[in-house]
Amino acid sequence: MTTPITSSGTFSIGKDLEVHRLGYGAMRITGDGIWGPPKDHDTAIKVLRRAVELGVDFIDTADSYGPFISEDLIREALHPYTGVVIATKGGLTRSGPEIWEQVGRPEYLRQCVHMSLRRLGVEQIDLWQLHRIDAQVPVEESLGAVKELQDQGKIKHIGLSEVSVAEIEQARQVVDVVSVQNLYNLANRQSEDVLDYCEREGIAFIPWFPVAAGDLAKPGGVLDEIAKNHDATHAQLALAWLLKRSPVMLPIPGTGSVAHVEENCAAATVVLSDAEYDALTAAAS
Repeated sequence: MTTPITSSGTFSIGKDLEVHRLGYGAMRITGDGIWGPPKDHDTAIKVLRRAVELGVDFIDTADSYGPFISEDLIREALHPYTGVVIATKGGLTRSGPEIWEQVGRPEYLRQCVHMSLRRLGVEQIDLWQLHRIDAQVPVEESLGAVKELQDQGKIKHIGLSEVSVAEIEQARQVVDVVSVQNLYNLANRQSEDVLDYCEREGIAFIPWFPVAAGDLAKPGGVLDEIAKNHDATHAQLALAWLLKRSPVMLPIPGTGSVAHVEENCAAATVVLSDAEYDALTAAAS
């Protein structure tokens, strides 16, 4: 069946998990401050199911979203995940809305993995990502525990989040890093060197906050003009730009709205010309 997402192309995470390059990030299906349940439980379930109906086969979440709420909703809506890769993260702890504390102690990360397995209802997590490197714990200790769980078959692949090139290289001495999830979008390209590294090494690059356009979204600007040419929204153009930027790019726009998930998925069908891509790149520099 042809769906909008098909137009985004595919990428094989770890060389054996082939997914379409435009996915879905499941942070926004929780409550305000990424804390507690969503205001409308049934809508959250509909959003997840609609994303998959539109062809999304890569969903990114974390045990800290809610906390735990996002993973619970994904299981309720989509288990047994036929044809869908579920990626989750661990290594942050929550004590209230918008509060995120890094915890990279081996015993905590083991608990994160075991509890995610239980909540998602799986025997193996497709892609488990260290949400943040804990400055108080040597990364060799943190990832060493994760590697043990991988060796036990509880994790298929391991990724990192918010890391530098040096940190990726350090981590690769301990585990095979197949993905990196950093802040990156049309308006904020502070991780350009990390993206270039991932492209050279064949590592999936998963930009979070992918639809931000900053000042480019002002009326009358280049983004506005190109959007009108394509009868597209600013968010769709921001996603189309990411997809054209690199073949290892896997944007995961998140939303708690069915209409917005449909809009985001349709971005896969927006094809920028080289001139349009260059104009957007230059305008955001």
